Formats: sequence, C-alpha cells, structure tokens
Amino acid sequence: MAVGIFDSGLGGLTVWDAVHRRLPDLPLVYFADSAHAPYGVRDGEDVHRLTRAAVERIWEEGVDLVILACNTASAVALRRIQEEGLPPGKRVLGVFVPLIEALTERKWGDNSPPREVAVKHVALFATPATVASRAFQRELAFRAIGVDVEAQACGGVVDAIEEGDEILAEALVRSHVEALKRKMPHPQAAVLGCTHYPLLADVFQEALGRDVKVFSQASLVAESLADYLRRHPDMLGAGDESRFLSTGDAARVGDRATQFLRRKITFQPA
Repeated sequence: MAVGIFDSGLGGLTVWDAVHRRLPDLPLVYFADSAHAPYGVRDGEDVHRLTRAAVERIWEEGVDLVILACNTASAVALRRIQEEGLPPGKRVLGVFVPLIEALTERKWGDNSPPREVAVKHVALFATPATVASRAFQRELAFRAIGVDVEAQACGGVVDAIEEGDEILAEALVRSHVEALKRKMPHPQAAVLGCTHYPLLADVFQEALGRDVKVFSQASLVAESLADYLRRHPDMLGAGDESRFLSTGDAARVGDRATQFLRRKITFQPA
C-alpha cells in the first residue's frame, strides 16, 4: 500500500513529513535524485529524462502512485510524462494544483470555470526552470481570472539549503524578496513554489511583511493526497515498506536529511 514521493534533492522531505503526519500508517518510498540536483537550473529535456527515470525506479518498489514533490519536475516534466502514457494502474501527480486550489479558495477537485478571486496580486518564488515554464500561471488560469502574478527566480537558494549553509540561504531569500518587491511593491500573497523553501518560510514572511499571506505546499499536498486516496483507494500500491533512496552519496544525504527533519533518516543507494 506504498505511495512514492520524488524530489531532486531533500526539499521534498517537507512533503514527506507532512504526509507522514497526516497518514502515519501509509508506507512511503522517498526518492532523492541527489546526484543530479538541483533540477532548477537544468533544461527541459534533462528534467524530463531524469524525472521519468526516477518515477520508473520508484514503481519498482511496489508503488502505483508517485507524487512529484519537486516543483521543477511538476512544472516541466509532469504534463509530458502523463501525455506520453503511463503503464496501466500507474499515476503521477504534481504539487501545483493543491496550492492553487488553496490560493483561490476552491475545494479539492472543483472543476468549475475560472472566476474572480479575492487575491489579485501574487508573488511567486521558484527555481529558474519553474519560473521559465510558466506552469503556475497556466494552472492558475484554469481556476481564476484577474490575478496578477509576478515571478522571482530564486537562484542559489536550493544549493545553499542542500549544502546546509543556512546563513547564505537566508541572505539569498532576502535578496530575492527585495528584487520581487521592486517589481511588485505590495503583493497580497506569496507562493513558495519550491518544496525546499518552507524550511525558510519565516525568513520569507519577515522579508515580505506580516500583511502578506505566505502559501507553502507541504500540508496542502498532504491533505490533497489523503482526499485523493479516499476517492481512489485502488491507487495504493503493493509495497509495504517505507524506504529512503538516493542516487547520490546515501550516507551524506542521510546526514543532511537528519538535520532537515531533526530525526534519524537513513538513505539507501537507489
């Protein structure tokens, strides 16, 4: 009954943690493609190739449903992977839709036409590849009209987090927020469009100001997954063991993961 969670590195552990808290009895197979992280500076073909290979590897663990907890993979590769066709009984889902549903105050699975929403000015912080894809704006347009989105590519933040350089990561966040506010001085809401960024949510909030509502993905994705599995219990795979897999140095990745979650995490070679 396992479900897979994929990220290019460790940021998806924010989603893993939220899902584990929401569904504590659900076995989770977490796959970090650490050998090729970060994805946010790669071109589309590269992101698609790596994401496809990772998903296929996760399926080998008795998983039928994989969550792309990597915003770059969700933005750049998800639609193509779905359109190319999936094996019978397999599904791949991304992390944008639950976030946009929350932003636009729509219930899970609400497929009604786009409509006016209260939030008119939204700041999007994401990796360069996610920003270039305009996937967030495309998904938002399916659900809302009249929303101005200003995107800020946050180069260097993921690398600093993965290296454990908290001081550099915080400095980069403040710099990127300042750059965004030069383009959009008064955003009403901010979207943290990378699963690494919730680790710095307080820094984003402080730099933006307390009057800006900051949306991050982990808890939203966890609730959306719980709802999806209630409606699609057949998507629980045959696997019954939780595992952490990495294409990188498993011991080093495990040490970083333990720092992230403040609990012992042991990765195995993928």
